[in-house]
Amino acid sequence: MLLEQPIEMAYDSIEDAFPNVDCGHEPLGSRVIVQIRMAKQQTKSGLYIPEEARKTEASNTQVAKVVAVGVLAYRNRNTMELWPEGAWCAVGEFVRVPKYGGDRWTVEHAEDEIEFVQFDDLNILSRVTGDPLKVRAFI
Repeated sequence: MLLEQPIEMAYDSIEDAFPNVDCGHEPLGSRVIVQIRMAKQQTKSGLYIPEEARKTEASNTQVAKVVAVGVLAYRNRNTMELWPEGAWCAVGEFVRVPKYGGDRWTVEHAEDEIEFVQFDDLNILSRVTGDPLKVRAFI
């Protein structure tokens, strides 16, 4: 029986996993735009990860950085007042998002494609309070 070992992704920094790239969109209404964490191209030991494994890791990643929040997000849609508990997330914070759903697109950056997703404000699952680089994708 073959046991699958987890791939140790080697991120040097937050900027390495979430490069500063303009998503090219501004969310309207109650929408939130997030940038999905990039799949790393090599392991901590220096081995290059095959394209298929990188695509699988990228498609399973649910950790994202909030890059833009619409004017109605986390507000009463009629009065524009903030919800009693306040905004669930803000630009620059890291969140967990659904694996499926949202409006997805990519932006080319260097030799990579950076994935962005737009969700309704209610679809953000949680705020990441620990290190967003240590949250592992389920592969």
